[in-house]
Amino acid sequence: MKQTIPTYDLSGITRHGILIERIEKRTISTEDNLFDKGIHRDSHYIFTFLESGKAKMMVDFKMIEARDKAVFFLLPGQVHEGILMEKVTGWFIAVKADLLPDSVRSVFEETIVDIQPISIDKNWTEKLSTCAAMLQMSCKEEMLGSKEGFLVIRSLMNAFTGMYAMIFSGENNSGVSGENRAVQLVRKFRILVRKEFKTMKSPSSYAEALNISRGYLTDVIREVTGRSAQYWIHQEVLIEAKRLLSFTQLSVKEISYELGYSDYAYFSRLFSKIEGCPPSEFRNKKENGE
Repeated sequence: MKQTIPTYDLSGITRHGILIERIEKRTISTEDNLFDKGIHRDSHYIFTFLESGKAKMMVDFKMIEARDKAVFFLLPGQVHEGILMEKVTGWFIAVKADLLPDSVRSVFEETIVDIQPISIDKNWTEKLSTCAAMLQMSCKEEMLGSKEGFLVIRSLMNAFTGMYAMIFSGENNSGVSGENRAVQLVRKFRILVRKEFKTMKSPSSYAEALNISRGYLTDVIREVTGRSAQYWIHQEVLIEAKRLLSFTQLSVKEISYELGYSDYAYFSRLFSKIEGCPPSEFRNKKENGE
């Protein structure tokens, strides 16, 4: 194991920050390294669209499985391994985060529920397939010096990811009565926590950053999510701690400092309280395949 978790980007692979591949009845086993870079993160988004077949991937300690007509995606920074495929036909698209419109990114990055694959109907399948095929053709033509250029590629990418955003926002908001102010606040809080959890540890600091009172923030977070604001802060700390314990050789003390805790004894107690076992025990279990 290394001292850090490798992070890959699209530099040297594509000049315009978009990689698109058509998949035709492909099967990839654990012995096939075509898609497997080992445990790693990506600095870009990955969108996988299945027209048929079955795909499986371990993402941040959770098994993600999709089959038949389905869509799923990975956020930049999530730790994952190579994807396993069984007779998969569909599309694989990777895109730099800064190429996506803010309105689209907000759907993915500010979600208040766990990301899971979503089954889609024939109508969505046809729309996504058509758009992906046009995007692939435009990327090839641009490489050959077509006058269409990057503007067309960006427009098609916006359309493709915009459809993803519609699918996921529709599914995830099905139990929420409208995009009211409370839900909007929770989204802003969640994305801020993902960015700042190493330096901002208390609900008060997030309330100040969002220009609201601590009491109002905590009441809204609990009302919308059923969990406290502190719970969500600790969850971000916990998932990153588990990543570093599982996939690096950093000591518990070094991980504590990496996550913004100068008192590693406090960090160990916090981890034990949330996870149910000390950091060292969690690491041993992972090393022993438990």
